[in-house]
Amino acid sequence: MHMNTETLRNICLQLPKVKEEIKWGNDLVFTIGEKMFCVTSFDEPFKASFKVPDDAFEELCNHEGVIPAPYMARAKWVMLTNEAGLSKTEWETHIEQSYTLVKGKLTKKLRQELGI
Repeated sequence: MHMNTETLRNICLQLPKVKEEIKWGNDLVFTIGEKMFCVTSFDEPFKASFKVPDDAFEELCNHEGVIPAPYMARAKWVMLTNEAGLSKTEWETHIEQSYTLVKGKLTKKLRQELGI
């Protein structure tokens, strides 16, 4: 599937308590409890970054169209382009996984405030 910003937006905004905002001029950032779980740019070609499990980071970075995310690799974030050739289901799985990983790092108090 050829991913684009609008489809990625729809995937992210279906998740509970997600907010979106534009940062750094041209990046669309998706957050849960003020913590980023997915970032994309309005620039072409399409690319998106998100957090992956520590044990999946190296393996994913060996695939075409996947690189360690600039500035965020140490936190186990990857950047994907359409060259990665993911299906919509694979994109959804990765985005939901990133959301879950980031949500799990929120304080118990914040999770209670958000009702998640």
